[in-house]
Amino acid sequence: MRRISAAQIVAFVLMSCAIVALGISATAFLFGTLPLGDFRGVALTALALVLTYLVAFLGYRLFLRRFPLTEGEIDERSPQEFAANINILFYLIFFNPLIRTHVIPVPLLRLIYLALGAKLGRNTYIAGVALDPPLTIVGDNCLIGHGATLFSHAIEGRRLALKAIRIGNEVTVGAGAILMAGVTVGDGAIVSAGAVVLKDTHIGPREVWGGVPARLLKRLDAPAATDRESGKTANACPDGDAPAPPVRRL
Repeated sequence: MRRISAAQIVAFVLMSCAIVALGISATAFLFGTLPLGDFRGVALTALALVLTYLVAFLGYRLFLRRFPLTEGEIDERSPQEFAANINILFYLIFFNPLIRTHVIPVPLLRLIYLALGAKLGRNTYIAGVALDPPLTIVGDNCLIGHGATLFSHAIEGRRLALKAIRIGNEVTVGAGAILMAGVTVGDGAIVSAGAVVLKDTHIGPREVWGGVPARLLKRLDAPAATDRESGKTANACPDGDAPAPPVRRL
């Protein structure tokens, strides 16, 4: 794993100080004169926290606009590495504690992921964790189950690479499943609970994958199993006769 350089840490600390200062200043300007009663301190602290996070979302998106995350191998000491490491620091310091609390309702989590740059279709919700929202693309009517994790980055020794996860429409990712960088999932597919989908895996439309590592289990539109020898559906009776009832022995 590469070390985050001192210059990158200093840049992030400066941005963090500006975010916190703006959040506190906005709280004092907007709510400092309100009569909040005996809970004034608690109320102002809560308001400052909310406004600081709103400023953090804005600052993060402005940073990404200037230094966008790019897919592919990340060279050391490159602008892409600077963007990737600052993205990691933003997530670890600001957003990871917010997303992993398991207190925030799932509909509100959707808004948070959209604010962080994830591309989510209509009626799509992430109840798990997307570690790289700007590189997470999900279609309409999808559900990412509780505890599921989407990694759009690969860290292998000193190697660092970014690759988006792309999920189609009507997809279900089960609780606790893991999708690694570069995974694509076709429309109507299902990833079973607890599955681990390896890097760059392509899951076709209406396929069901599961296991560790994940593999194709079945296709939802596959025909019923048949008896190869007779050419008839398995367990079907010859000549269409109904099966004889079991004999009861006294």
